Amino acid sequence: MNTQIRRATREDADVCGEICYRAFCAIADEHNFPHEFPTPAVAKGEIGRMLSNPGFYGIVAEVNGRIAGSNFLDERAPITGIGPISVDPDVQNSGAGRAMMQHLLDRVASNRLAGVRLVQSAYHNRSFSLYAKLGFEIREPLSVMIGPMIKESIPGYNVRAATEADVAACDRLHFAVHGHERSRELRDAITGRTANVVEHLGRISGYATAIGYAGYAVGESNEELKALISAATEFYGNGPLIPSRNGELLRWCYSKGLRLMQLNTLMSVGLYNEPRGPFIPSILY
Repeated sequence: MNTQIRRATREDADVCGEICYRAFCAIADEHNFPHEFPTPAVAKGEIGRMLSNPGFYGIVAEVNGRIAGSNFLDERAPITGIGPISVDPDVQNSGAGRAMMQHLLDRVASNRLAGVRLVQSAYHNRSFSLYAKLGFEIREPLSVMIGPMIKESIPGYNVRAATEADVAACDRLHFAVHGHERSRELRDAITGRTANVVEHLGRISGYATAIGYAGYAVGESNEELKALISAATEFYGNGPLIPSRNGELLRWCYSKGLRLMQLNTLMSVGLYNEPRGPFIPSILY
């Protein structure tokens, strides 16, 4: 098959969203797991959102002249995130997925970006094997938690909407945990009204761009993360991706009625700092 890679455009959103939905559903059905995109409209909306944001670099693969899949690179921070990658089930094993991944890794290298990360479904052996062959290292097992909103508060930890005035304090927190800033993504979340901060003892001690697949969070302790999860009015995408090694936070989620949907794997190429505090990654990293 003849595979060509080109830059994605906004006009590709519906076709790429439909392929993304069918591809993720086919893989989930094959392994008897729930669908990560509940409807085609949700997948199309997510693809459209990324194509409309100048911080994302999107590509499509065309096989024999027809769109066969898409992939995206979030370039809003020194560490980039890849995904979601999807290939039309009708042309699986055509090499389109590998070609798109290699194209984005080449872009990371040519732009001398510090590193790139992704999150993959642990049950999907083919994607895991592809990423390992391309040089990705396993960094963190993640537990995707789903269930009802907790709607509680943690005494001493006040959650409120984040504002532009909070960005510097949040950047310091993220740098303390991960060793790099992520302010552009935070500003997008503030504009989208999904970002919250936690105040403890009169200062910001944690924040989240959203709770769920679409957002990430950091805190000085697990109490900040509990407060952010407890205050969430909805999960953006599926529920939070709890690092499985954080047993205390994981057991707390279970105690509040959340349940495990599936296990995911955080993988990286390039710079990776072992987190120096509690965190929740997004579906990108």
